[in-house]
Amino acid sequence: MNLFSVVARSKGLGRQIVSSVAILVLAVMMMVLLGSYAFYATLWVLYPAALSAPDSWLPSPAEWGWIAATTLTGLGIAVWVAIRLARRILAPLNSVATSLRQVAQGDLAARAATDDHSLGEATQLVNDFNAMAERLERGEQERIFWNAAIAHELRTPVTILRGRLQGLTEGIFQPDPALFASLLLHVEGLGRLIEDLRVVGLAESGHLQMQLQQADLQQEVMTVVKACESALQEKGFALSLALQTRQALCDPVRIRQALLALLENALQHATPGTLTIRTWTDAGQHGLSVEDSGPGIDLADAHNIFDAFQRGPLAPGAQQKGSGLGLAVVRAIAGAHRGTARYARTPSGGACFALRWPV
Repeated sequence: MNLFSVVARSKGLGRQIVSSVAILVLAVMMMVLLGSYAFYATLWVLYPAALSAPDSWLPSPAEWGWIAATTLTGLGIAVWVAIRLARRILAPLNSVATSLRQVAQGDLAARAATDDHSLGEATQLVNDFNAMAERLERGEQERIFWNAAIAHELRTPVTILRGRLQGLTEGIFQPDPALFASLLLHVEGLGRLIEDLRVVGLAESGHLQMQLQQADLQQEVMTVVKACESALQEKGFALSLALQTRQALCDPVRIRQALLALLENALQHATPGTLTIRTWTDAGQHGLSVEDSGPGIDLADAHNIFDAFQRGPLAPGAQQKGSGLGLAVVRAIAGAHRGTARYARTPSGGACFALRWPV
C-alpha cells in the first residue's frame, strides 16, 4: 500500500494530516532538487571557480551557503504548514477544554466555538460537546422545575392535613366520621399524586415495567366506569360506551389507571355533557379513547398538553384542581406499551384523548 492509497482511504483529521505532511515533503524535495539544478547550472556557467575542487570532499563556501539557504527555507515552510494545521486542530480543542472547565465549575451555559477552517473531527467534537452541554442545562432546568412543582403540589394537602390534625390535637375539631373521611380523602389524594409522580419518573428513566397479559378490555373499562360513574353524573356527565375490542394484550392495571386519568381530566376540564369511551382494534393496534363535548384545546397548547404539570383550560365555573400529571401518566403508560398518546379535536368541537398500542 503506497502513500496515495493511504491518503485516499483516510478521512477527516487523519486525511488532512497525512496529505499535509505528504505535500510538505514533496514540496521540499522538489525545491531542493530543482533548486540544486538551477544553483549548480548557474555556478557552472557564471562562477565555475566557486565550485568545490573535484578531489575535495568538502563543499565550497557557496555550496555551504546553498545548503544553509535550502535548510532554512525548508524549515520555514514546515513551520508555516505546522502552525496552520495546528491552529485548525487545536483551536476547537482548546475551546472545548475551556468550556469543559466552565461546565465542571457549574456554568452549564458554556459552549465551545469553532470556525469554518476547523477540521471535520474537531468540528464534530465541538458540536457533540455543545449538544451534551445543552442537554445537561435542559436537565438541570427540568430538575429545578420538577422540584418546585412537586413542592407546590404537596404543600396544599400536607398543610390541610396538618391543620386538621393539629385542630384535633388541640380540641378545636371534634372527632367524627365526616372529619376522618375528609382526612382520608386528602391522604388518598396524596397517594395518587405520589403514584403519578412515580409512574412519570419511571417512564422518563426507562424503568416503567409492564405486566403484559391477555385481558378483557371491556371488563377493565367497565370496572373504571362503575367506580367513576356516580362522580361523573353528579357533575352532569353522561357516559356513552362504544366498546368494540374485548381481548387485548396489555397491563390491565395500567390501562385502568390511564382511563381513570382521562376521566378525571374530563371531569376537571370538560363541559358537562356526553363522555364517549371507545375501544377498537385497527391496523395492528388496539385503541382506547375518551371524547368529551368541549371546549377542546387550542392548537397552540396541544403540543405540550401531555407534559408533566401542564394544565389545560378549565370548564366554565370550575376551580383549578388536580396535579397536572394525569395526561403525563397517560403518555407514560402508552409509551411503556410501545404505543402513543394523542390528542385530536372532534368534529363537534370537543377533545378526544386516545391511547394506541401494538397488538
